[in-house]
Formats: sequence, C-alpha cells, structure tokens
Amino acid sequence: MARNKNRPGRGSVRRRAPVLGFLERGGGPVLVVGLGNPGRKYRSTRHNAGQMAAELLVERGALLARSRWPDGELALIEAAGMRFLVLKPCTFMNESGRAVAQVLKTYGLDPNSIVVIHDDIDVPLGDVRVKHSGGTAGHRGLESLVRETGGRGFARVRVGVGRPPEGVDPAEYVLRGFPAEELEQARDSVEKAARAALDLVSGAQSGSG
Repeated sequence: MARNKNRPGRGSVRRRAPVLGFLERGGGPVLVVGLGNPGRKYRSTRHNAGQMAAELLVERGALLARSRWPDGELALIEAAGMRFLVLKPCTFMNESGRAVAQVLKTYGLDPNSIVVIHDDIDVPLGDVRVKHSGGTAGHRGLESLVRETGGRGFARVRVGVGRPPEGVDPAEYVLRGFPAEELEQARDSVEKAARAALDLVSGAQSGSG
C-alpha cells in the first residue's frame, strides 16, 4: 500500500510545512505561534515564555494531528469550539519568521491570521498584555516575522518577564532561566498567555494593551 504523502512515517523528515487538516475559517486568527529558541539549553529561559504558553495550549486542547519539519513543529488542535494550528518554530528566535511564512503559504493564510505569543521585558512578571498589530520594539522574533511575512497586522500576546536588573544586558537577561523566587509568577504569566491566545482565536478577546 502506498504511504500517504501528507503523513510521513516515524523518523522521516519533512522539508516544508505539513498539511494537517482543515481549519475553522471564521475570519479570526487560526495560527498561534509560540516564539523561543530551540534546544534544552534555552527551554526554561525568559525568551522561551512564548513557546511555554504554546505548549500549554496544545497540552490542554484536543490534539488532532502533529508533524515536524526542520524549521518547525506544527499541531492541529481543537479547543473552545475552534479548530486551529499551533506552531513552535525550531529555528533560533531571529529566524523564526521563516517557519511562520511556510505555514502561511501552505494554508493560504495572511499575517492577520496569526496570534504571536512572545516574551516582553516591558511587561511586569506575572502580567500579560494583548496588542493588535504595531511595531516590534526591537524584539528579534517579531522582526523576523515582519520581514518574512511582509505584515504587521498580527495579534500579539506579550508575556511579562520583567525588566533586567540595573547593569544587566537585556539580551543576556532574557536568555537566563527564572530564579526560584520568580517561578510562581512566571507560571502565572505563561498560564495567562495561553488563555489570552485561546480567547483571541475564539473571539472572546478583542482588547489591546
């Protein structure tokens, strides 16, 4: 029997974003992107707060399909009555837009179909802000998305990781893990971010911050 080309066997590697199934095309976002860096070294750092929230979203939704290719890991889930995609780019942060652009092309989507979850040092630890379109504020992941997709109209869920202490380089600060005394607030941020992203997909959240 011939193998379905859209469902690779175990151990096979895709070279482009996979097709996992149909989406709910209601006019709102249908792709949630969790930004971060790949590898165990960065997994629990502030810069990976967006990926942590995306992972939580997949964990709590009904997983319908999942596949991986060199640039990213894509899941099709159902939650809050909606069927949508969750993407974790497998590139480093400053190249994460490459994976997003591939998914948009595969599904025929535009940048307004995206919700991006990312860390933000200008938001206090434990807080989350939702923003619709706008600039990048120097965030390397957002800059990559704008560059690769050609749009700024995507929604952002800004996960608060707090400002670095005086004298600490922000670029170095976000690549550190959370100290024990901040873990509870960090978990709160990730939890709120996952809920905010789901609210945007379902249409329950339309505010900005």
